[in-house]
Amino acid sequence: MEQKNNKKIQNLMREIKIDSVTLHCSTADPQKLERSFKLLKVITGKTPVKTITRKRIPTFKIRPGLEIGCKVTLRKEKAIEVLTAILMGIPKLNKKQFCPGSFAFGIKEYIEIPSIPYQRDVGMLGFEVMVALKRKGFRIARRKLKTRNIGIKHKISKDETIEFFKQNFKTPVE
Repeated sequence: MEQKNNKKIQNLMREIKIDSVTLHCSTADPQKLERSFKLLKVITGKTPVKTITRKRIPTFKIRPGLEIGCKVTLRKEKAIEVLTAILMGIPKLNKKQFCPGSFAFGIKEYIEIPSIPYQRDVGMLGFEVMVALKRKGFRIARRKLKTRNIGIKHKISKDETIEFFKQNFKTPVE
């Protein structure tokens, strides 16, 4: 690589960004589902989408078409803003919560997040947070025409995911 003013020029195609942040709450109880719907709306400011079952699972009394959860997907600046607010309430993350190109963690009770006050009509609820990462050039795997696989060297490894998290957020990883 070339050097200018004692700084290495980094390859812009290798730069890692947050693709999406998904907040998810799941329950089979209709009242709890409505409360979790309100909670996600309060946290993100966006309207959640209810998730519907596709398969029948008799042991859990689940049938197709039953609403069992709700989720919100955030992108760009709003995703970073909400993720930083949520991470303020978490003391640390475990390395097991990281995968190649993504990481996920759960919040047991939403009052752990400092910026969100207690909502009396919601009560005590928790939710899961999933963060997907991307690089420039990942569109070739999702586009409609001439879809291609992402090269092995261009994929995001687990170590790169952890390093990205450590550089951009203050929460420690153990």
